[in-house]
Amino acid sequence: NISESFHIILKIAQYQSESRRWLLLATSLQEEMSQNGKAMLNINQCLQQIFGEAISTAYPGIENAPLTVTLNQQAKFGDYQCNSAMPMAQMMKAKGQKVSPREIAEKIVQNIPNNELIERTEIAGPGFINVHLKRMFVSKLLSNLLVNGVQPPSLKKKKKVVVDFSSPNIAKEMHVGHLRSTIIGDSMCRLFEFLGNEVLRLNHVGDWGTQFGMLIAHLQDKFPNYLSVSPPIGDLQAFYKASKKRFDEDEEFKKRAYQCVVKLQSKDPDFIKAWNLICDVSRNEFQKVYNCLDIRIEERGESYYQDMMTVVVKEFEEKGLVQLDEGRKIVFAPGQSIPLTIVKSDGGYTYDTSDLAAIKNRLFDEKADIIIYVTDSGQAVHFQVVFAAAQLIGWYDPKVTRVEHAGFGVVLGEDKKKFKTRSGDTVRLMDLLEEGLKRSMDKLKEKGRDKVLTPEELLKAQRAVAFGCIKYADLSHNRINDYIFSFDKMLDDRGNTAAYLLYAFTRIRSIARLANIQEATLHKAAETTEVLLDHEKEWKLGKCILRFPEILQKITDDLLLHTLCDYLYELATTFTEFYDNCYCVEKDRQTGEVVKVNMWRMLICEATAAVMAKGFDILGINPVQRM
Repeated sequence: NISESFHIILKIAQYQSESRRWLLLATSLQEEMSQNGKAMLNINQCLQQIFGEAISTAYPGIENAPLTVTLNQQAKFGDYQCNSAMPMAQMMKAKGQKVSPREIAEKIVQNIPNNELIERTEIAGPGFINVHLKRMFVSKLLSNLLVNGVQPPSLKKKKKVVVDFSSPNIAKEMHVGHLRSTIIGDSMCRLFEFLGNEVLRLNHVGDWGTQFGMLIAHLQDKFPNYLSVSPPIGDLQAFYKASKKRFDEDEEFKKRAYQCVVKLQSKDPDFIKAWNLICDVSRNEFQKVYNCLDIRIEERGESYYQDMMTVVVKEFEEKGLVQLDEGRKIVFAPGQSIPLTIVKSDGGYTYDTSDLAAIKNRLFDEKADIIIYVTDSGQAVHFQVVFAAAQLIGWYDPKVTRVEHAGFGVVLGEDKKKFKTRSGDTVRLMDLLEEGLKRSMDKLKEKGRDKVLTPEELLKAQRAVAFGCIKYADLSHNRINDYIFSFDKMLDDRGNTAAYLLYAFTRIRSIARLANIQEATLHKAAETTEVLLDHEKEWKLGKCILRFPEILQKITDDLLLHTLCDYLYELATTFTEFYDNCYCVEKDRQTGEVVKVNMWRMLICEATAAVMAKGFDILGINPVQRM
């Protein structure tokens, strides 16, 4: 029978096709694991790959089927959950196919290929697919982490990332507003660096413009011999205020200030020297802050882009994108209600011009794949227009190059108003950091740490707590929102604070030391001891540790670093549950001597500490061994 033979051949072909598909998936997952055997595996991504394959096998006719794999919120129902059946049912209904989500879920489950991850699945409710992971698989991943350390997930392609952050103004003090940009930007850089990308950290300082005319004119009057003797400008803020007062009140001085700007812009050597002197005083002040906060950054101020601006204006003109408006040259980008002013009516350039020159330099000279601007949310519209203009002129395609403004809210005082000093002035950043050091020392002494630690250890702990708490208080809040600055809250060692996490980390690190277990012993055990996960608290902590790559993926996508802080807090509290329920070291009740070491549990402690340490590193927090 020809018809029967045809059906048999068709069945064999389908079977071979499915076998090939499953083989491809198995090979793909194997490659994922062996491509860089040391890399941490993103379990969620692997499950997405498995379910993606099952969905396309079960429903080959559905293009771009929704793929949703999330963490299961209730551990008793499983570890992860695939929630694709409900939206798929909606899609099919729109096409006139009525299929229940549960039926779809059953078909997906039937087509799950053989894999190393999934122990079993269950369908719950209208069509949720609950996933239970294989304990042996999780145990292997933990062993891999212990042997190789916390390694980034494998990177398909190394990218060039430019992060523009901090960006204070020359001749002005760094204030609390710069604190957020500096801390958030540094943490983003650390994230992209850890993931294996090439990162250029740029400080777009305000080092050019008309204000330098009045500063140079004031310098000439106060220190006439500045060319031969370096002027002792101690307080640049006071120097700036004095020159501004003269500029506002003295017409003759104002005229001279404008002449100084012309001389500076024409690169007169004496005026360039005066400008450099003023910039250097500021740089030294900025560096004090950067040293405290352990910030690496390369200065490329507005002056760096001066010569590029003429070319940028010419390019916009040649492409017919410039309009004249009362003597100004403006550019309207599609979909934007306000224009960019690229040349003022007096022929001078603007912030808009320098930002266009900067983005062009970063795209073409630096060949950036990703550009991130970390400034307050008040500049969101400005950057939206700059990015739209850069796309209009054809400098980049947003589908290929990621250009993003990572905005943040303002810092508020405990009265929920803008953070100011009692006299109403902006809070100097150095004063804030020094206050943090004083308060952290008070806290350490209150806990009696000065009686236990050596003077050197106490100073290290003081810096770790002070600067760690200031950074964490900022990063643990969603950056988009305003946040209330409170030393009392950030130094509290209860709840989701750096103080709590630093103490928790020190405690975890001390477990092996107090049991007299050497590091070499732990390293050897990592290679030979199976990490058992039989107790529910061992299982819960093991899975929590391995979620680290998923967290990194999420914050790479949305640049919201508070997710990492929330995860570290969850990891610390999950560890406490584990430690309270599972004996790592068993001691004689009378003598206090160690009678038994449960080595697999000591290894779970080590894995927790290793992930916490890497999380701290990404947040720019420097934990100490003893606190």
